[in-house]
Amino acid sequence: MDPADRPTVRITGLGHALPPRVVTNDDLAASLDTSDEWIRSRSGIVTRRHVDPGTATSDLAAEAGAQALKSDVQAGGDGAVDLVIVATTTPDRSCPATAPLVAARLGLGTIPAFDVNAVCSGFLYGLHSAAGMIRGGAARSVLLVAADTFSTIIDPTDRRTAFLFGDGAGAMVLRAGGPDEADAVHALTLGSDGGEEELIIVPGGGSRDPESDNTWFTMQGQAVYRQAVDRMTRSSQEVLAQVGWQVADVDRFVGHQANRRILDAVAHRLGLPADKLVVNLDKVGNTAAASIPIALSDAAEHGFLRAGDKVVLAAFGGGSTWGAAALTWPSLP
Repeated sequence: MDPADRPTVRITGLGHALPPRVVTNDDLAASLDTSDEWIRSRSGIVTRRHVDPGTATSDLAAEAGAQALKSDVQAGGDGAVDLVIVATTTPDRSCPATAPLVAARLGLGTIPAFDVNAVCSGFLYGLHSAAGMIRGGAARSVLLVAADTFSTIIDPTDRRTAFLFGDGAGAMVLRAGGPDEADAVHALTLGSDGGEEELIIVPGGGSRDPESDNTWFTMQGQAVYRQAVDRMTRSSQEVLAQVGWQVADVDRFVGHQANRRILDAVAHRLGLPADKLVVNLDKVGNTAAASIPIALSDAAEHGFLRAGDKVVLAAFGGGSTWGAAALTWPSLP
Protein backbone atom coordinates (compact mmCIF):
# COMPACT_ATOMS: atom_id res chain seq x y z
CA MET A 1 0.00 0.00 0.00
CA ASP A 2 1.29 3.45 -0.93
CA PRO A 3 1.89 5.36 2.34
CA ALA A 4 -0.12 8.24 0.90
CA ASP A 5 -3.13 5.92 0.58
CA ARG A 6 -2.79 4.37 4.02
CA PRO A 7 -5.83 5.06 6.23
CA THR A 8 -5.49 7.32 9.21
CA VAL A 9 -6.74 6.08 12.60
CA ARG A 10 -9.58 8.09 14.09
CA ILE A 11 -11.06 7.81 17.60
CA THR A 12 -14.84 8.12 17.31
CA GLY A 13 -16.27 6.66 20.49
CA LEU A 14 -15.45 6.32 24.18
CA GLY A 15 -17.09 4.84 27.25
CA HIS A 16 -16.49 3.16 30.58
CA ALA A 17 -18.30 1.08 33.17
CA LEU A 18 -17.79 0.62 36.90
CA PRO A 19 -19.60 -1.77 39.23
CA PRO A 20 -21.93 0.00 41.68
CA ARG A 21 -20.35 -1.29 44.91
CA VAL A 22 -17.95 1.28 46.39
CA VAL A 23 -15.27 -0.05 48.74
CA THR A 24 -13.61 2.58 50.94
CA ASN A 25 -10.27 2.43 52.69
CA ASP A 26 -12.12 2.24 55.99
CA ASP A 27 -13.99 -0.82 54.70
CA LEU A 28 -10.64 -2.58 54.23
CA ALA A 29 -8.80 -1.22 57.24
CA ALA A 30 -9.92 -3.71 59.87
CA SER A 31 -9.33 -6.89 57.90
CA LEU A 32 -5.96 -5.67 56.57
CA ASP A 33 -4.67 -4.21 59.86
CA THR A 34 -4.15 -0.85 58.19
CA SER A 35 -5.77 2.60 58.02
CA ASP A 36 -7.21 5.07 55.56
CA GLU A 37 -4.20 7.35 56.14
CA TRP A 38 -1.69 4.55 55.41
CA ILE A 39 -3.44 3.51 52.19
CA ARG A 40 -3.70 7.11 50.95
CA SER A 41 -0.05 7.81 51.70
CA ARG A 42 1.14 4.62 50.02
CA SER A 43 -1.04 4.75 46.91
CA GLY A 44 -3.22 7.84 46.65
CA ILE A 45 -6.31 5.59 46.55
CA VAL A 46 -9.41 6.55 48.55
CA THR A 47 -12.11 4.31 47.08
CA ARG A 48 -12.40 1.55 44.51
CA ARG A 49 -15.25 -0.46 42.96
CA HIS A 50 -15.70 -4.23 43.34
CA VAL A 51 -18.08 -6.50 41.47
CA ASP A 52 -20.72 -8.41 43.37
CA PRO A 53 -20.87 -12.22 43.10
CA GLY A 54 -22.34 -13.20 39.76
CA THR A 55 -20.92 -10.22 37.86
CA ALA A 56 -18.16 -11.15 35.41
CA THR A 57 -15.60 -9.27 33.36
CA SER A 58 -17.76 -9.63 30.24
CA ASP A 59 -20.62 -7.80 31.97
CA LEU A 60 -18.49 -4.71 32.52
CA ALA A 61 -16.87 -5.06 29.08
CA ALA A 62 -20.23 -5.17 27.32
CA GLU A 63 -21.51 -2.16 29.26
CA ALA A 64 -18.41 -0.10 28.43
CA GLY A 65 -18.55 -1.27 24.80
CA ALA A 66 -22.19 -0.22 24.52
CA GLN A 67 -21.30 3.24 25.86
CA ALA A 68 -18.47 3.58 23.33
CA LEU A 69 -20.71 2.51 20.44
CA LYS A 70 -23.37 5.01 21.57
CA SER A 71 -20.68 7.70 21.61
CA ASP A 72 -19.63 6.64 18.11
CA VAL A 73 -23.21 7.07 16.84
CA GLN A 74 -23.40 10.52 18.43
CA ALA A 75 -20.19 11.39 16.57
CA GLY A 76 -21.74 10.35 13.25
CA GLY A 77 -20.79 6.66 13.15
CA ASP A 78 -23.17 3.79 12.54
CA GLY A 79 -22.49 1.87 15.76
CA ALA A 80 -21.20 -1.16 13.84
CA VAL A 81 -17.60 -2.43 13.81
CA ASP A 82 -15.53 -5.02 11.93
CA LEU A 83 -13.57 -6.35 14.89
CA VAL A 84 -13.70 -6.59 18.70
CA ILE A 85 -10.55 -6.75 20.84
CA VAL A 86 -10.83 -7.30 24.60
CA ALA A 87 -7.76 -6.72 26.76
CA THR A 88 -8.07 -8.58 30.06
CA THR A 89 -6.20 -10.70 32.59
CA THR A 90 -9.43 -11.83 34.24
CA PRO A 91 -11.49 -13.44 31.45
CA ASP A 92 -14.83 -15.01 32.29
CA ARG A 93 -13.21 -18.41 31.68
CA SER A 94 -9.79 -19.69 30.66
CA CYS A 95 -11.56 -21.04 27.56
CA PRO A 96 -13.15 -19.63 25.45
CA ALA A 97 -12.01 -16.03 25.04
CA THR A 98 -14.22 -13.23 26.40
CA ALA A 99 -14.25 -11.04 23.25
CA PRO A 100 -16.64 -13.22 21.19
CA LEU A 101 -19.12 -13.19 24.08
CA VAL A 102 -18.89 -9.39 24.29
CA ALA A 103 -19.43 -9.06 20.54
CA ALA A 104 -22.49 -11.34 20.72
CA ARG A 105 -23.99 -9.48 23.68
CA LEU A 106 -23.60 -6.20 21.80
CA GLY A 107 -25.39 -7.62 18.76
CA LEU A 108 -22.40 -7.20 16.47
CA GLY A 109 -22.95 -10.42 14.57
CA THR A 110 -20.26 -12.92 13.59
CA ILE A 111 -17.36 -10.50 13.27
CA PRO A 112 -13.89 -11.59 14.44
CA ALA A 113 -13.15 -11.08 18.13
CA PHE A 114 -10.16 -11.98 20.27
CA ASP A 115 -8.58 -11.36 23.68
CA VAL A 116 -5.24 -9.75 24.51
CA ASN A 117 -3.47 -10.49 27.80
CA ALA A 118 -0.66 -8.07 28.62
CA VAL A 119 -1.91 -7.41 32.17
CA CYS A 120 -1.84 -3.67 32.93
CA SER A 121 -0.34 -2.86 29.51
CA GLY A 122 -3.24 -4.63 27.81
CA PHE A 123 -5.00 -1.52 26.52
CA LEU A 124 -1.84 -0.29 24.78
CA TYR A 125 -1.22 -3.73 23.26
CA GLY A 126 -4.81 -3.71 22.04
CA LEU A 127 -4.47 -0.18 20.69
CA HIS A 128 -1.35 -1.17 18.76
CA SER A 129 -3.22 -4.18 17.31
CA ALA A 130 -6.29 -2.13 16.38
CA ALA A 131 -4.31 0.70 14.77
CA GLY A 132 -2.13 -1.77 12.85
CA MET A 133 -5.15 -3.62 11.47
CA ILE A 134 -6.79 -0.37 10.38
CA ARG A 135 -3.64 0.96 8.73
CA GLY A 136 -3.00 -2.40 7.06
CA GLY A 137 -6.53 -2.62 5.68
CA ALA A 138 -7.56 -5.70 7.68
CA ALA A 139 -10.34 -3.74 9.43
CA ARG A 140 -12.14 -0.46 8.88
CA SER A 141 -13.44 -0.16 12.43
CA VAL A 142 -12.55 -1.70 15.79
CA LEU A 143 -14.16 -1.78 19.20
CA LEU A 144 -11.32 -1.98 21.70
CA VAL A 145 -12.37 -2.87 25.25
CA ALA A 146 -10.12 -3.24 28.29
CA ALA A 147 -11.81 -4.86 31.29
CA ASP A 148 -10.65 -6.46 34.51
CA THR A 149 -12.15 -7.72 37.76
CA PHE A 150 -9.02 -8.10 39.86
CA SER A 151 -11.09 -8.37 43.03
CA THR A 152 -11.75 -11.96 41.90
CA ILE A 153 -8.04 -12.92 41.90
CA ILE A 154 -6.77 -10.87 44.86
CA ASP A 155 -6.35 -12.47 48.28
CA PRO A 156 -8.60 -10.22 50.41
CA THR A 157 -6.30 -10.76 53.41
CA ASP A 158 -3.08 -9.77 51.58
CA ARG A 159 -2.05 -6.38 53.00
CA ARG A 160 0.37 -5.85 50.09
CA THR A 161 -2.21 -5.97 47.29
CA ALA A 162 -5.81 -6.02 48.53
CA PHE A 163 -6.12 -2.24 48.87
CA LEU A 164 -4.72 -1.45 45.42
CA PHE A 165 -7.14 -2.95 42.96
CA GLY A 166 -10.59 -2.08 41.69
CA ASP A 167 -12.80 -3.47 38.93
CA GLY A 168 -13.92 -1.72 35.75
CA ALA A 169 -13.91 -1.50 31.97
CA GLY A 170 -13.12 1.15 29.39
CA ALA A 171 -13.78 1.10 25.65
CA MET A 172 -12.85 2.98 22.51
CA VAL A 173 -14.09 2.88 18.92
CA LEU A 174 -11.44 3.41 16.26
CA ARG A 175 -12.22 3.95 12.57
CA ALA A 176 -10.26 4.30 9.37
CA GLY A 177 -10.05 7.82 8.01
CA GLY A 178 -9.14 9.14 4.60
CA PRO A 179 -5.88 10.93 3.78
CA ASP A 180 -7.61 14.26 4.37
CA GLU A 181 -8.81 13.24 7.86
CA ALA A 182 -6.59 13.89 10.86
CA ASP A 183 -4.75 10.97 12.46
CA ALA A 184 -5.53 10.52 16.16
CA VAL A 185 -2.93 7.81 16.86
CA HIS A 186 0.54 9.01 15.87
CA ALA A 187 3.10 6.76 17.53
CA LEU A 188 3.16 3.55 19.56
CA THR A 189 5.89 1.55 21.26
CA LEU A 190 5.71 -1.77 23.11
CA GLY A 191 8.15 -4.00 24.98
CA SER A 192 8.37 -7.06 27.19
CA ASP A 193 10.79 -9.04 29.33
CA GLY A 194 9.73 -12.58 30.26
CA GLY A 195 12.72 -12.82 32.57
CA GLU A 196 10.72 -10.62 34.97
CA GLU A 197 7.74 -12.98 35.09
CA GLU A 198 7.95 -13.35 38.88
CA LEU A 199 7.39 -9.63 39.52
CA ILE A 200 3.65 -9.85 38.82
CA ILE A 201 2.18 -13.33 38.70
CA VAL A 202 -0.65 -15.72 39.48
CA PRO A 203 1.51 -18.79 40.23
CA GLY A 204 -0.98 -21.64 39.84
CA GLY A 205 -3.92 -22.65 37.70
CA GLY A 206 -2.23 -22.61 34.28
CA SER A 207 -0.58 -25.42 32.34
CA ARG A 208 2.70 -24.92 34.26
CA ASP A 209 1.06 -25.93 37.54
CA PRO A 210 -2.58 -26.86 36.89
CA GLU A 211 -3.16 -28.58 40.23
CA SER A 212 -1.78 -25.78 42.40
CA ASP A 213 -4.13 -24.09 44.83
CA ASN A 214 -1.96 -20.96 44.68
CA THR A 215 -4.17 -18.97 42.31
CA TRP A 216 -4.03 -15.58 44.06
CA PHE A 217 -2.35 -12.65 42.34
CA THR A 218 1.05 -11.73 43.84
CA MET A 219 3.37 -8.80 43.21
CA GLN A 220 6.85 -7.70 44.27
CA GLY A 221 5.93 -4.14 45.09
CA GLN A 222 9.28 -2.36 45.32
CA ALA A 223 10.72 -4.01 42.22
CA VAL A 224 7.53 -3.27 40.28
CA TYR A 225 7.69 0.37 41.35
CA ARG A 226 11.26 0.73 40.04
CA GLN A 227 10.54 -1.04 36.76
CA ALA A 228 7.26 0.81 36.19
CA VAL A 229 8.85 4.23 36.63
CA ASP A 230 11.79 3.36 34.39
CA ARG A 231 9.83 1.63 31.61
CA MET A 232 6.98 4.16 31.50
CA THR A 233 9.45 7.05 31.38
CA ARG A 234 11.55 5.53 28.61
CA SER A 235 8.51 4.46 26.57
CA SER A 236 7.09 7.98 26.79
CA GLN A 237 10.39 9.43 25.62
CA GLU A 238 10.42 6.99 22.69
CA VAL A 239 7.00 8.02 21.38
CA LEU A 240 7.80 11.70 21.87
CA ALA A 241 10.91 11.21 19.72
CA GLN A 242 8.91 9.27 17.10
CA VAL A 243 6.32 12.00 16.69
CA GLY A 244 8.75 14.91 17.14
CA TRP A 245 7.10 16.46 20.20
CA GLN A 246 8.94 18.15 23.04
CA VAL A 247 7.81 17.49 26.60
CA ALA A 248 6.47 21.06 26.71
CA ASP A 249 4.15 20.20 23.78
CA VAL A 250 2.29 17.56 25.81
CA ASP A 251 -1.08 18.76 27.10
CA ARG A 252 -2.08 15.64 29.03
CA PHE A 253 -0.23 12.56 30.31
CA VAL A 254 -2.35 9.49 31.06
CA GLY A 255 -0.30 6.84 32.81
CA HIS A 256 -1.52 3.47 34.03
CA GLN A 257 -3.36 4.29 37.24
CA ALA A 258 -1.43 1.93 39.51
CA ASN A 259 -0.12 4.19 42.23
CA ARG A 260 0.08 7.98 42.61
CA ARG A 261 3.75 7.75 43.56
CA ILE A 262 4.54 6.03 40.24
CA LEU A 263 2.67 8.69 38.25
CA ASP A 264 4.42 11.50 40.11
CA ALA A 265 7.85 9.89 39.64
CA VAL A 266 7.32 9.42 35.90
CA ALA A 267 6.13 13.01 35.52
CA HIS A 268 9.19 14.23 37.45
CA ARG A 269 11.59 12.26 35.25
CA LEU A 270 9.91 13.53 32.10
CA GLY A 271 9.81 17.11 33.36
CA LEU A 272 6.01 17.28 33.17
CA PRO A 273 4.16 19.58 35.59
CA ALA A 274 1.64 17.87 37.86
CA ASP A 275 -1.32 19.75 36.35
CA LYS A 276 -0.83 17.85 33.08
CA LEU A 277 -1.40 14.47 34.74
CA VAL A 278 -4.76 12.75 34.33
CA VAL A 279 -5.38 11.00 37.67
CA ASN A 280 -8.53 9.19 38.76
CA LEU A 281 -7.06 6.28 40.77
CA ASP A 282 -8.16 8.01 43.97
CA LYS A 283 -11.75 7.13 43.00
CA VAL A 284 -11.36 3.76 41.25
CA GLY A 285 -8.04 2.24 42.33
CA ASN A 286 -5.87 0.22 39.98
CA THR A 287 -8.23 -1.25 37.39
CA ALA A 288 -5.40 -3.06 35.55
CA ALA A 289 -5.83 -3.11 31.74
CA ALA A 290 -8.92 -0.91 32.05
CA SER A 291 -7.18 1.93 33.87
CA ILE A 292 -6.08 4.05 30.89
CA PRO A 293 -9.37 3.98 28.94
CA ILE A 294 -11.36 4.59 32.15
CA ALA A 295 -9.12 7.58 32.90
CA LEU A 296 -9.52 8.87 29.32
CA SER A 297 -13.30 8.50 29.44
CA ASP A 298 -13.52 10.14 32.86
CA ALA A 299 -11.27 13.03 31.81
CA ALA A 300 -13.21 13.61 28.58
CA GLU A 301 -16.50 13.51 30.48
CA HIS A 302 -15.30 16.20 32.88
CA GLY A 303 -13.73 18.46 30.24
CA PHE A 304 -10.13 17.71 31.19
CA LEU A 305 -9.42 16.50 27.64
CA ARG A 306 -10.15 18.89 24.79
CA ALA A 307 -10.10 18.44 21.01
CA GLY A 308 -6.59 19.01 19.70
CA ASP A 309 -4.81 18.15 22.97
CA LYS A 310 -1.52 16.31 22.54
CA VAL A 311 -1.81 13.26 24.80
CA VAL A 312 0.76 10.66 25.87
CA LEU A 313 -0.31 7.29 27.30
CA ALA A 314 2.07 4.93 29.15
CA ALA A 315 1.74 1.67 31.07
CA PHE A 316 3.69 -1.12 32.74
CA GLY A 317 2.28 -4.55 33.53
CA GLY A 318 3.01 -8.17 34.25
CA GLY A 319 5.05 -10.19 31.83
CA SER A 320 6.74 -7.85 32.23
CA THR A 321 5.17 -5.68 29.54
CA TRP A 322 5.17 -1.97 28.84
CA GLY A 323 4.31 0.58 26.20
CA ALA A 324 3.33 4.13 25.30
CA ALA A 325 1.34 6.00 22.68
CA ALA A 326 1.10 9.57 21.38
CA LEU A 327 -2.39 10.79 20.41
CA THR A 328 -4.08 13.96 19.28
CA TRP A 329 -7.38 14.05 21.11
CA PRO A 330 -10.42 14.10 18.79
CA SER A 331 -13.60 16.12 18.91
CA LEU A 332 -16.20 13.91 20.58
CA PRO A 333 -19.80 14.86 21.51
